[in-house]
Amino acid sequence: MAPRIDHLTTSGTFSLDGGTWDVDNNVWIVGDDEEALVVDAAHDADAILAALGGRTLRAIVCTHAHNDHIDAAPALAEATGAPILLHPDDLPLWKQTHPERLPDGELFDGQTLKAGGAVLRVLHTPGHAPGAVCLYSPTLATVFTGDTLFQGGPGATGRSFSHFPTIVESITEKLLTLPAETEVRTGHGASTTIGAEAPHREEWLARGH
Repeated sequence: MAPRIDHLTTSGTFSLDGGTWDVDNNVWIVGDDEEALVVDAAHDADAILAALGGRTLRAIVCTHAHNDHIDAAPALAEATGAPILLHPDDLPLWKQTHPERLPDGELFDGQTLKAGGAVLRVLHTPGHAPGAVCLYSPTLATVFTGDTLFQGGPGATGRSFSHFPTIVESITEKLLTLPAETEVRTGHGASTTIGAEAPHREEWLARGH
């Protein structure tokens, strides 16, 4: 049974540095008919459970700890028994949203995660957040980038815990080195490809953050 990628969009709010904004988030489910991984449990645990359709959830993988990407993670973990995985550099952000409930395990650069025939390799890509990660699957020709890389360039770096030169370095070293045909499945909005974004690196540098 070949692994596949399922997608749903959930809606809620993003809050940081005293501001709150309405957002739509992409939630990605990777696996087969028996088991799966969830990339970013955003806003609506019930909707994610429905999309899982009874499959065994092996892990809830957080690309970073901004509240809009993790707000439904504890409820989804409680409902499924799946562990929540987060890069430790994002614990300060995590604790802003869930001070009473820590993640269950750590993500680290080079780690591999498996479910339903899918294999995801963790790429630590700080910049949007200190513990931001992307998840690359060569066999699915896909990288899940959270808020690190979007259609049109890097994720935002104008708020706390973020740094523009760091995100550009992360994208350059960890993402633009992937095959050009690799599909970039983002945390918000439309997907793109590495080949579509790579030629614009100099434009990103010129415009700064």
